[in-house]
Amino acid sequence: MIVIIDYKMGNLRSIKKAFDSLEVESIISSNYIDILKADKLVLPGVGFFKQGMENIKSRGLVEPLNNAVLEKKIPILGICLGMQLLTNYSEEGDCQGLGWVDSNTKKFSFENGGYKIPHIGWNNLITKKNSPLFNGINVDNYFYFVHSYFISCKNEEDILCETLYGHLFVSSFNKGNIYGTQFHPEKSHDAGLLLLKNFVVI
Repeated sequence: MIVIIDYKMGNLRSIKKAFDSLEVESIISSNYIDILKADKLVLPGVGFFKQGMENIKSRGLVEPLNNAVLEKKIPILGICLGMQLLTNYSEEGDCQGLGWVDSNTKKFSFENGGYKIPHIGWNNLITKKNSPLFNGINVDNYFYFVHSYFISCKNEEDILCETLYGHLFVSSFNKGNIYGTQFHPEKSHDAGLLLLKNFVVI
């Protein structure tokens, strides 16, 4: 069972619909028992980092998430804001994150212009490390992004992919059972569905 974590931020239904199209059983839940019994977890999100962390705390999700991910080692996939919440800290709201991956979330800044913020649209991935998350996905595949903040990893070995938008930024990371994508696989057509299918069988 895939549990899509409900913390009142973003695109829960579109991710549920993507799993439905793959004929993968999933539920949307913030229930402690559901989280601890999950085969896989997905932390989605669209919106403001500080609000996301406040919602996670107010719904009593920090302890069950730490138990599930750090102790039980249940695989989790953070998507967009969900990926950013796995970092140590974000400039968006000057706020601490869950701190599961040694990284920070920073705001795009293009002093010379030429690049719009937020970064919206289709971009490819530059593979830094092989991962079963990207089985069958190649450099010709494009993924859909919409974000104003990007992740900088302190440990190169955690980086799966980078993407070029003004400068290189981390578009996917992995540390043990913890995975993240800055792009939206649920909005990235066949390549995105393949990535979700790969996550199911990791």
